[in-house]
Amino acid sequence: MVRRESISSAQNPKIKHLLSLQEKSRLRKEEGLFVVEGAREVARALDAGYQAATLFVCPEIFAAGDITTDSWVVEVPAALYEKIALRGSSEGILAEMRVKSHRLEDLSLPENALIVVLESIEKPGNLGAVLRSADGAGADALIVCDPLADVYNPNVLRSSLGALFSVPTAVCSSEEAIAYLKKNKVQILTAQLQDSKSYYDVDMTGPTALVIGSEADGLTDAWRVVADRHILIPMMGKMDSLNASVSAAILLYEARRQREAKSALLR
Repeated sequence: MVRRESISSAQNPKIKHLLSLQEKSRLRKEEGLFVVEGAREVARALDAGYQAATLFVCPEIFAAGDITTDSWVVEVPAALYEKIALRGSSEGILAEMRVKSHRLEDLSLPENALIVVLESIEKPGNLGAVLRSADGAGADALIVCDPLADVYNPNVLRSSLGALFSVPTAVCSSEEAIAYLKKNKVQILTAQLQDSKSYYDVDMTGPTALVIGSEADGLTDAWRVVADRHILIPMMGKMDSLNASVSAAILLYEARRQREAKSALLR
């Protein structure tokens, strides 16, 4: 039986706790909880096996019966919901969810894996955008190395539209990721300017990891040294690089194009 209560004050401890989880990465890690906002995102998290601890629902906007869960349901009026929601179009529902582990050893890769690797990514919005592109291009995994952005940051979830729940994601050090890729015989393609070939001249039809560095500093030498190929996206203007999420999208869809073209030839 679903347990319910109604809260109307922003000073209620449950509301304060929800807001703290949205703001503080440390608290999310300590308690193993994070906040998901929006009917689509909450549904995707539940479908992916995440457990909801508490649902915050505005009955004037959302019918709680539309999502089946055994979690505690807290009903809030529209005026309070506007204060706790980070965006105006989230359909009247937020959830405190229990985190999952994101260990490399938990990834289950297909024979011809397509993987995105991000090193020391800083901006949550960029991480979320890469997740969305990885989902769209059918990538098999995302590996986040030495992250400066928490994968459960609300801006990651918001910009990814919940793709964190559909793309298998691991968080680890660069050294661990390199060892893992080498062990699984996945070619490492690093996106960099130095000593590189254009991305469309490099074969991505076999098991491939596309490695992209931080927005500020690019990739560290640890990745440059072990790479099987260095690749670049030609820049025709005055800028020497693209946003990390844009680079990831371009490379992912080139890999997808090559794979589909090869598959068509073999049919």
